[in-house]
Amino acid sequence: ADEDNEEEEEEEEESEEDKKRRLAIAKYRSDQQMLMQVRSVILSEALAARGIPMTSLVDVVTPDADKEADEVDWDCAMSTKEHPKSCLLSYDAEPNKKVIAPLGTDQWITLSELNRLRRTDPSKVEGMWHSQYAILKSWFGDDSKYSILQHTGIKGLVLSLALDNAVIMRTLLFSLVLCFSVVNLPMLEYMVNRLLVSSTFWLQFPKWARVVHAALPLQLLIAQQSWKYIGKALGQLEAKIRAYVVQLECVLLEDMIPLTVGPGSEVDDSIEHTEEVEE
Repeated sequence: ADEDNEEEEEEEEESEEDKKRRLAIAKYRSDQQMLMQVRSVILSEALAARGIPMTSLVDVVTPDADKEADEVDWDCAMSTKEHPKSCLLSYDAEPNKKVIAPLGTDQWITLSELNRLRRTDPSKVEGMWHSQYAILKSWFGDDSKYSILQHTGIKGLVLSLALDNAVIMRTLLFSLVLCFSVVNLPMLEYMVNRLLVSSTFWLQFPKWARVVHAALPLQLLIAQQSWKYIGKALGQLEAKIRAYVVQLECVLLEDMIPLTVGPGSEVDDSIEHTEEVEE
């Protein structure tokens, strides 16, 4: 009986080893097949680029992929507790928030969230509607007749220029830092003077004296690391200022974009006026 059990265990071990070996061989063959396909595609693209008649990825792209998305007009409505609206980002729009959708559809999205998305990650905007519409070009383009920015006036123009141009944003940041330094110059001067004559500062002389009297390459390295730290801090400050300006733009859009459908819109007011006249 013991010999039979040992033989069965040996057979099970051999079967498990055979199974592992077969799986390893199958994985190796699958990987090699995928590598061959990748090499074939790369080689075909390289030969096609040199003018050799070879089928490439460009030849097998469907015509729909080259079709540009259509420009589209928009509808704006107010989401309320009595008349709630859906939102492509948060499923349900917040009460008393404006929502916007392509004209003739019910694919609503909160106006402020749409603007924040186009400022943080514009590549995801048109994907919200499965790339059927040229949302960025239609609603936020300077030359589009459907642009919602035409309702924001001079305030919207100033905010848009600041957000679209990194030079203007950094100039604004530099101006803020400069104004802060000038306004607080007496206090900063007082703090620096107190630091230079303080006992705590001079008690640390053995430590910072090594840096002052260090070799030039080490001083350059320390200066480089210090500049990186300052640049990182300025970058974080710039990101906060940009987020604040984006929030101002969202508030401006909420205030200035007119309602076209639903409660509070011109269509709703005309219907109510007609009902009053009939009564």
